[in-house]
Amino acid sequence: MAAILRKCGKQDGGEMGWRNETSPPSPLGGAVLEHFGHRLSPPRGAKKQPLGEFLIIIMANMSAVQQFILVGFPGFQDRESKLVFSIFFLVAYLLICLGNLTIIATFTLDENLHKPMYVLICNLAILDITFSSVTVPKLLAVFMFDFNMIPYAACFMQLFFYLALGTSESFLLMLMAYDRFVAICNPLLYPTIMTNKVILKQITLCWVGGLLTPVLPLILAFRLPFCGPNKVVHCFCDHSSVLRLACADILINSYVALTIALSVLLIPLAYIVFSYTRIIASVVKIATSEGRLKAFSTCGTHLLVICIFILTAAGVYISYRIPGTSEDIRIMAAVLQNVIPPLINPIIYCLRTKEIRDSFVKTVKRGKLLSH
Repeated sequence: MAAILRKCGKQDGGEMGWRNETSPPSPLGGAVLEHFGHRLSPPRGAKKQPLGEFLIIIMANMSAVQQFILVGFPGFQDRESKLVFSIFFLVAYLLICLGNLTIIATFTLDENLHKPMYVLICNLAILDITFSSVTVPKLLAVFMFDFNMIPYAACFMQLFFYLALGTSESFLLMLMAYDRFVAICNPLLYPTIMTNKVILKQITLCWVGGLLTPVLPLILAFRLPFCGPNKVVHCFCDHSSVLRLACADILINSYVALTIALSVLLIPLAYIVFSYTRIIASVVKIATSEGRLKAFSTCGTHLLVICIFILTAAGVYISYRIPGTSEDIRIMAAVLQNVIPPLINPIIYCLRTKEIRDSFVKTVKRGKLLSH
C-alpha cells in the first residue's frame, strides 16, 4: 500500500505524466494531506496506520485516470506511415465485412445449408465480424484522424469484448475440428451425434464460455489504481498494455491472465492438431491419390489459419515476459491476429467449400441476395 502512495504522490494533474522524484507535491494534493492530517490525526501514542491507509485511498481516487491515450506503433508516428496503415486496415476491414456477410446471407437464404457444418461456418463468420469490429474501427480512428483518446470505461469494455470474442473463436475452432473429426472418422454416427439441436447447444457453450473467461482478469484489473500514466502503448486496449499503467504490483494479475490465456488457446490447439492428424490418417487409408491430395490441401489450409490465430495470440502474451521484445513487432502481431484470420476464413470456408460456392451462385442468379 505504501508503494501506491509513493507512486501516486509523484503524479501531476495536467498531462498525467510522471513527475520527478524531487518535484514538490501538487498544491491540491498538499492541501488534502494537510486537511485530513489535521482533521483525522490520531491521539498521541495511537497507531497511525489507519490514517495512512485512508489517505492512500483518498489520493488514489483523487488522481484516478479518466481516459487513456492510444499511442499506436511507437516507431511509426510519422504521417506517411499512418496513412499506409490506414489504407491497409480500412481495405482489410471492408473485405472482412463483405466476405463474412456474404457467408451469413448465403446461409440464411438457402435452407439446404441449414446443417451442422454450415451452422458452424455461419457462426464463425459472425464471430469474425464482431471480433474485428471491436478493435479495427478504433484503430482506424487513431491512424486516420489522430483520435487516440478513449474513456476509462470504454477501454475496459473494449478489453473485455476483445478477450471474450477471441476466446469464443478459439472454442468454436475446436468445435469445428470435432465436427470434421466425427464426420470423417465416424461417418455412420455423424447424423446421430451432430444434429442441429446439439450443435446449437455446443455453439452456445462456446459463446458463454468466451464471455465468462475474461471475468476474473477483468475483476482483478478493476481493483488496481490507475493514478498517473495513461498512455497505452498499443493500437487498442490490450490487457497487458493497460495493466502496465497501474500504480500497484501486477504480478498476480499477469500470472492469472497468462494462465487463462494459454489454457484457452493451447488446449483447443492441441485438440485441433489431434483431430486433423486422425482425419489425415483416416483419409490416407481409404482415399485415392487425388483424394489424399485434396484432404492434405484442405486440412493444411485450415491448420495454417488456426495456427496464425492461436499461436500468434499466445506469442503476444508470452512476449510481455521476454525483455527486449520490440513493441512494434508485438503490436503488429496482435493487430494481424485480429485481422488476417477473419480476412482469410471466408476464402477457406466459402470459396473452397463447393456447397456454399454453388449456393451463392444460385442465390445471386435468382436475385434473392439483391432483393433482400
